Amino acid sequence: MKTFLYTAIALLLFITGTASAQLMDGPQQYSRADTLRGKLTPLRSCYDLKYYHLDIKVDINNKSISGSNEFQFTATQNFSQLQFDLFSNLKVEKVVYNNQELKFKREFNAVFVTFPKTISKGAKASFTVYYSGKPVIAKRPPWDGGFIFSKDKSGNPWVSVACQGFGASSWWPNKDHQSDEVDSMLISISVPKGLQEVSNGRLRSIVQQPGNYTQYNWFVANPINNYNVTLYIGRYAHWTAEYKGEKGNLSLDFWSLQEDSTKARPHWDADIKPMLQSFEHWFGPYPFYEDGYKIVQAPHLGMEHQSAIAYGNGFRKGYQGNDLSDSGWGLKFDFITIHESGHEWFGNNITTKDIADMWVHESFTNYSEALFTESRYGKEAATAYVKGIRANVKNDRPIIGHYDVNSEGSGDMYYKGANMLHLIRQLINNDKKFRNILRGLNKTFYHKTVTTKQVEDYITAQSGLKLSKIFDQYLRSKDIPVLEYQISGGLLKYRWLASVKDFDMPVKVSLKPGVFSYIYPSEAWKTTTVDPQITNKSFQADPNFYIGLKPVN
Repeated sequence: MKTFLYTAIALLLFITGTASAQLMDGPQQYSRADTLRGKLTPLRSCYDLKYYHLDIKVDINNKSISGSNEFQFTATQNFSQLQFDLFSNLKVEKVVYNNQELKFKREFNAVFVTFPKTISKGAKASFTVYYSGKPVIAKRPPWDGGFIFSKDKSGNPWVSVACQGFGASSWWPNKDHQSDEVDSMLISISVPKGLQEVSNGRLRSIVQQPGNYTQYNWFVANPINNYNVTLYIGRYAHWTAEYKGEKGNLSLDFWSLQEDSTKARPHWDADIKPMLQSFEHWFGPYPFYEDGYKIVQAPHLGMEHQSAIAYGNGFRKGYQGNDLSDSGWGLKFDFITIHESGHEWFGNNITTKDIADMWVHESFTNYSEALFTESRYGKEAATAYVKGIRANVKNDRPIIGHYDVNSEGSGDMYYKGANMLHLIRQLINNDKKFRNILRGLNKTFYHKTVTTKQVEDYITAQSGLKLSKIFDQYLRSKDIPVLEYQISGGLLKYRWLASVKDFDMPVKVSLKPGVFSYIYPSEAWKTTTVDPQITNKSFQADPNFYIGLKPVN
């Protein structure tokens, strides 16, 4: 959710002089620190995480945290050294294994631990990291990461954290790589007495602690990625409901600030259950019935924290009161509620192994806004919405980032990625099959981490279409394909201008007034007959296809 608002710069069908996009970004400099964070080295892949117990105290007055995290794991190979991650501004007090302190060394935000003897492949073991310090404070959350120490309108403390991309290791020790999701987790957060604390999963207990602190213990029964782990601290109102879904009764928990509860209740009532109904229809059952669904008012705009969605849109329709599609349909629902909840399927259920592949999270979730619109208002409304968001596409660089260095691709993974999926839906030309593909993705990769290739291969196999060049053009090139054409004497002459060699995507165009028919362009010029009423100026492509047009006079 980090980067989805851009200046509107392009229309649906724009005329461009060339199609000279590169399949990769130009050369970039990456540091040793980038590699330590982004690469799944043997020192990280040697252990498979099974369970965390994060147990910390938040000192709001001093803006500091202290506590521990227990790592339970299974060894995937023989090893005597491993890497975990914790930002260097936080102090590692000690690392304890079998009641003895281990030797460790730090390099940037990586911590290397040496065990007294080799841990054998298949062995189950654990160690606990004790740490303390003042975490990075976000300046512009959620776009930059870190803690948020804020106050509500009544002056009460209001604290949270958002760290997607920035790193969960900015506030707690973990294997800070998306490829390894812990199977389950206990989150114990101690906060000053009189405040409530909300985290992922289900509340197991509330324990009074010395020094006027209260400990909230939340258990997450499903696999969870480290960047989704979160906390919310404030004076909250809490109420519950139930949704009768595909897997039975799903518990719904609502946490708004006490001072905002009267407007929060009707606002969330308008969108939450219809959202769940829509997304279960399109994507399959909500992926975390065991942990329930929560939405929590946060001191930042929003984030897809698994089973504890962060909400900060001011109980307004649209995105901060604006329509990102400029179609009118974007003001029919609360963008943050719908978008961040859509990530429960794409991002939290299906998680990419490398942040370079974040399009899988954001493209599908951005398209979920159109699918929700379709569920409520019909297909024409959804089409208008998805066409409208094209004005936000920048075509600045490829959507897929650089691998192994913790590098996201272009923010076009939102709007452009959604339009790529909409285009593929047109090529499939069977909404039942398209829906089955979306549901099949969530079933096949249920609670798993994936690569772009796995997702591309699945869609290709299930659709029965040749989609590799389409994926290359829209994900690995910065430009969209351009259809170059000329109409003269009742003939249409046409070809693709694209950065992907041998690009040959079919496209619907106006061979007759008011009718769109398929043509099959390639890099070589082709011709076909056209109605005499169709001219260079009146010729159109079906607006469901996100391409450029270039007439030749």
